[in-house]
Amino acid sequence: MVPPTGDGGSPAPIDLPILEFLQTRLQATGQVSHAAITDASGHLELQVVFASSYYPASVDDATLTVRWYTNDDFTIHYREVHSEHTCDCRWDRHPNPHNTRDHFHPPPTAPTPGDDDSWPTDHRDVLRLVLDEIEDRIAVLWNE
Repeated sequence: MVPPTGDGGSPAPIDLPILEFLQTRLQATGQVSHAAITDASGHLELQVVFASSYYPASVDDATLTVRWYTNDDFTIHYREVHSEHTCDCRWDRHPNPHNTRDHFHPPPTAPTPGDDDSWPTDHRDVLRLVLDEIEDRIAVLWNE
């Protein structure tokens, strides 16, 4: 695959080696049923489907979509699908007119503008932060 050079999320091209690293890392966990790099949405990205056994029965589907760029910009979108609603949130690092470069669009609707924030510089640390926040969310779901 040849990374596209401008998908609107960042002025830099997609960093395919980082997406491949994240794919390998996530597929090695019991929480993930499938992880694939795709351009089905018109943008090269990592699409992750979490294992249904990891969630209570009230969650029909849970996914994570990752775009990582060669300048370390990124967008990571988490989505839970329930029978009567969805829950979305997004961690972002990219230039934009609505927030600082690092920002978070909180659940349940991932509104814009989001909340200004600060993310680690290393992709592994960002992934750990995101997975920790998803773990916290899952704990809340199991306690509802």
